[in-house]
Amino acid sequence: MQLSVMPRPGDRAVRIALPTLGGRQFWTDVRHFHQWRIQQHARSGRCRLLDGDDTCQATGAFDLCLAMLERIEVRQQLPAMRGKAVILLHGLGRTRASMSKLAAYLNECGGYNIFNISYASTRTKIAESAGALKQIIDHLDGIEEINLVTHSLGGIVLRHYLSDMDERVQRFVMLAPPNHRSEMAQKMARVPLFKMIAGNAGQQLGRDWDKLAPHLATPRCDFGIIAGGAGNRRGYSPLLPGDNDGTVTVASTRLTGAADFRVVPVGHTFIVEDEAVLQSTLRFLQQGFFTTEAERQPIEHPRRNPS
Repeated sequence: MQLSVMPRPGDRAVRIALPTLGGRQFWTDVRHFHQWRIQQHARSGRCRLLDGDDTCQATGAFDLCLAMLERIEVRQQLPAMRGKAVILLHGLGRTRASMSKLAAYLNECGGYNIFNISYASTRTKIAESAGALKQIIDHLDGIEEINLVTHSLGGIVLRHYLSDMDERVQRFVMLAPPNHRSEMAQKMARVPLFKMIAGNAGQQLGRDWDKLAPHLATPRCDFGIIAGGAGNRRGYSPLLPGDNDGTVTVASTRLTGAADFRVVPVGHTFIVEDEAVLQSTLRFLQQGFFTTEAERQPIEHPRRNPS
């Protein structure tokens, strides 16, 4: 399945005003304008236009939903976008609601324009989610600086996108990213329930990691990583080797080139809501470190032994 946004013959946009009734694992954002979003269905390819209250205002082909949004922009006299932005990417099986506390904090305390992205993490492959991210970033017209904060799978989607990175991307923070595969996903790969729930992306994080890894870029901009861990050799799950957050090991989160790295005593699910993590994330986006310049813990390239 590819996230195609081309209209089909006979398509038309149907103007409605209905609350969305679940199904969030089947929809991926492909365009953002202020708090308006155009989404595409992972199976049918149909699109819908959502307002800031997640009310569906129109449904149909992409081009027709876009035309509807342009008419709304004129009618409501919506201003052009400008300034600095933060894009948020949730993890596997989650929704943008899981990033809502972080979104509110970065907006209120950092003054950033927030684009909290929803994508069908369990119904699409990682490359497709990265393609949708590119569409969104490419069309953030007027935004002068773009930063990103990702959780878990969101970090891998971002790394897949980075091979064609927009020059406006300045910094990003990865929260609990499985940068060297997810050992838990690998252990669960053959469990029927996991295969059904986690979909293709779940397999790519585990059993099919070796096929995915060559497509993941090393970031060319400043980035920091916050991992969850118990601070010992056992971590929060006895099923995983070494320190871990219950889902991802600390060792797997590490990625060469990170400007700063830290481990916090928080589980995988709740790392996006931890107060200290929120504060550290904002500090990194603004200054390039989590606590202070002197306390930075960069992950440097390993030194080669002299020949």
